[in-house]
Amino acid sequence: MKKDIIINSTANEHRIAILEDGRLAELFVETPGKERMVGDIYLGRVAKIMSGIRAAFINVGLQQDAFLHFSDIGSSLSEYNALFEDDEDEEAPPHGSAARAKEAGTGTPGAAPPASGVEKRPPTNGNRGFERRREQEIDLQKGQDILVQITKEPIGKKGVRVTSEISLPGRFLVLLPFDGKVGVSKKLTDFKEKRRLRKVVRSILPAGFGAIIRTVAEGKEDALIKQDLEELLRVWRNIEKAVKLEKAPALVYKDMTTTSSVIRDLFSETVEHVVVDEKKLFKEIKAYVQWMSPDMLNRVEYYKDREPVFDKYGVEKDIEALMSKKVWLKSGGYVFIEKTEAMTVIDVNSGRYAAKKEQELNSLRTDLEAAREICRQLRLRDIGGIIVIDFIDLEDDKNRKKVYDEMKKELRKDRAKVTALPLTEFGLMQITRQRIRQNVQMSFSDACPTCGGTGLVQSKTTTLNQIERWIKRFKSESREYRLQLRVNPSIAEYLTHGTISRLTKIMFKFWVRIKLIPDPSLAMDDFHFLSAKQDKDITDQYKG
Repeated sequence: MKKDIIINSTANEHRIAILEDGRLAELFVETPGKERMVGDIYLGRVAKIMSGIRAAFINVGLQQDAFLHFSDIGSSLSEYNALFEDDEDEEAPPHGSAARAKEAGTGTPGAAPPASGVEKRPPTNGNRGFERRREQEIDLQKGQDILVQITKEPIGKKGVRVTSEISLPGRFLVLLPFDGKVGVSKKLTDFKEKRRLRKVVRSILPAGFGAIIRTVAEGKEDALIKQDLEELLRVWRNIEKAVKLEKAPALVYKDMTTTSSVIRDLFSETVEHVVVDEKKLFKEIKAYVQWMSPDMLNRVEYYKDREPVFDKYGVEKDIEALMSKKVWLKSGGYVFIEKTEAMTVIDVNSGRYAAKKEQELNSLRTDLEAAREICRQLRLRDIGGIIVIDFIDLEDDKNRKKVYDEMKKELRKDRAKVTALPLTEFGLMQITRQRIRQNVQMSFSDACPTCGGTGLVQSKTTTLNQIERWIKRFKSESREYRLQLRVNPSIAEYLTHGTISRLTKIMFKFWVRIKLIPDPSLAMDDFHFLSAKQDKDITDQYKG
């Protein structure tokens, strides 16, 4: 499969497109108001402990407190606490023995996903881990300082999610402080190469530290691996110093920008070209590649043509389609994507596709094509959480299995953690996909100020009935007969339309004089009554 990375940069926005066989597969957008937060490390303070939901809320200085589930508390919390104590030798590595690290396990559950091809190691089995977590829950106290790393960006009204199991991703390695194990990506299959890489890393890895060797490290020289590890250790030493100097809440480490992290994590041997249309950014990327992978330098290109780079590679059209709920298939069918508060629902329809062959075969072909397109849309739109897909009904169990197998095959291309279940009797497939940030659509749009993002507004008739009921309550309690009514211009037009307008009928019915004032700042379902006698807003006084 041919892969390309296309980067479009302007003063206010950076857009990175990942193309697979010439089609847009992933899109990253970074704007000044929505910078990447995953991977940032904060010195926080425990603001609240909620034992009922097995979680704590950490004050990290953001608008909302960060959410820390007990399962995301590191297995060496006491060793993290040592960072906050005075130490005569600031450069000494954190305390901890290999035996304790071994007991703690090799995984980093809840940590930010390191990069392409990195498989997280399984947590320790048995009851020991559960008992340790229970002890840590007791040790966590309100007002306590704690070092945490963001694993999920704020989504909707939810704040960031954090973990105390810190990981520092580099080009070839992921450094795991306080974890004494050295793991290797499962995508590395050569036993001799895995043994060589482990030996190189262990030769310079300080006691008590762990690391994950990434897929891109395969075949790299020892010097490059050591250089990457030394840089990560230098970063960790700076974090240790910042922890001692800063007062919680404080940001102690800012991870790379989206553009830099994409080059670090995704620029591998499978990528044929990296095309950049901004000269300064091109030089920065070139310098980074020259340092880390000089053999791939010739793949980085500076785009000079007048035609916009995204237009040249057909990316702009795909981005426009992202805003649509309906995605057409080549066969004439389509998938409809609808996001709700709890989940994303996807409906598959045959549309215009109605071949002469039997219905079961038509449905199977549409479902198989839809499965491939849905997997692409999940990555492209970065849809996370619970996803339910309503495929076209299939009678044959073998055909249902074909659709399920096709989904599993396509989902292997996804770097996020995805779990898919077989189709139910009703043709439904349930999927959970790792959610780290808001989906791409939210980067391009804000909720509609009129409908609040629902796509629906209250009907004009309903607003009219509310106004009439308000006047009825007003007349039952007051002897005033002169009012001012402020409404949206669209409602004002509705009230005054016709020879004998609806407003005129209301005034005669309740024997009240109303002066209508159109107000564009008001929503369609909002209205305000002002008393001419009292010269004040009396709307709330007579609301039901």
